Amino acid sequence: MELQKLSKGNQHHEADVPKEGGVLPEKAKFLHHKSNAPSQFTDFEGKTSFAMSVFNLSNAIMGSGILGLSYAMSNTGIVLFLILLTCIACLSCYSIHLLLCSAGVVGIRAYEQLGLRAFGPSGKILAAVIITLHNIGAMSSYLFIVKYELPLVIQTFLGQSASSDNWFMNGNYLIIIVTVCIIFPLALMKHLGYLGYSSGFSLCCMVFFLSVVIYKRFNISCPLEVFGNFSVNTSLPDNTCTAKFFTINQETTYTIPILAFAFVCHPEVLPIYTELSNPTKRRMQNIGNVSIMGMFIMYFFTAIFGYLTFYENTEAELLHTYSKVDLLDTLILCVRLAVLVAVTLTVPVVLFPIRRALLQILFPGKPFHWLRHIAIAVCLLFSVNLLVIFVPNIRDIFGIIGATTAPSLIFILPGLFYIRIIPSDQEPMNSRPKIQASCFTALGFIFMTMSLTFIGIDWLSGENRSHGGH
Repeated sequence: MELQKLSKGNQHHEADVPKEGGVLPEKAKFLHHKSNAPSQFTDFEGKTSFAMSVFNLSNAIMGSGILGLSYAMSNTGIVLFLILLTCIACLSCYSIHLLLCSAGVVGIRAYEQLGLRAFGPSGKILAAVIITLHNIGAMSSYLFIVKYELPLVIQTFLGQSASSDNWFMNGNYLIIIVTVCIIFPLALMKHLGYLGYSSGFSLCCMVFFLSVVIYKRFNISCPLEVFGNFSVNTSLPDNTCTAKFFTINQETTYTIPILAFAFVCHPEVLPIYTELSNPTKRRMQNIGNVSIMGMFIMYFFTAIFGYLTFYENTEAELLHTYSKVDLLDTLILCVRLAVLVAVTLTVPVVLFPIRRALLQILFPGKPFHWLRHIAIAVCLLFSVNLLVIFVPNIRDIFGIIGATTAPSLIFILPGLFYIRIIPSDQEPMNSRPKIQASCFTALGFIFMTMSLTFIGIDWLSGENRSHGGH
């Protein structure tokens, strides 16, 4: 009934806006001219379509982690992987639901402002810092792929050796060129919705990647001599080409954090919501559900067809596994290029929430200004490029950031926002929704503790190996 009232009210446009004041905020459209709403989020009418919003959110979800899903399946088995993937996808949808409910009650569509409303200035700063650290780590990981993969693609295309001293074979120069020529112009877009077309093209590149993975499953025979190091007369183990449905080993415990991080898109949810045409909670929730479902399907098919190609020989980076079969495979070379394009076009989408977080901290309440818009983009891209160029191995930094910020963005902050922002007279603490939100928050702390524990064990075992020789 509420949706029918809203649809009728929309026919009168601006004339009927004041009349919607009596509708419950979480069920009604946000008021673009509401006097107590922050002007920086209501100074324009959202014009981004449903499809463009799905492209942007899907592109925010899609990351380089898709290359490691087949390896994750090899350490869990098909059925256990599917169960874990389904659980994480459902939890991500529920997390978006909590964010939208919290934003609907207070009429705010900014992650940092929700932190301010829930915990005051410290909550606002904490949310902004978490978003900034997480997305800088994501941008850096994408540019690291460009740094190491693009020279290999150019090397193969030109038929040159890996030891070539040509400047265009230097990854450091290449990431600067890619940043200046592709990422920076896209990062200058005023609104995130304008990136819908580039996000759509990025997703097409990943669909091509998935198509090749499926094709190669029926094109590459098992067993592979390059992995087994078996002679012609040596018998192979019986389980070399046997799919496992359930398996537990030392690497299995890493699967849950990997899958959880694969669905991190929550810093982009509220900015996309802000620019959505005809913005309602249900419409934005449908965008989140469609995006997560699409990525769920793509993740599962990529994982299972990659795993059924290499079985227990699947490596952590799937494209590297294909290259060990045939380094000069033209189709795999095209896939490498497609993945490079996809991650490059994802960087501007990830940059937008960082810029908004910095604006919330440094310039709260200020109207849009092109100089600030451009300057923050320049500083962010300059800093990320320096990080990628001068830090040879930031795996541990990424590990710490990912183990702390990803659970915070998916589980902890949405749950806490919901508990603090939803009025107690509407939903007391012993109500089912708030009990669920409390359990959801606790699950985030469990994930964080588990991930940090794994990293600590890795560091200790690494030190033991370094002291113990080979």
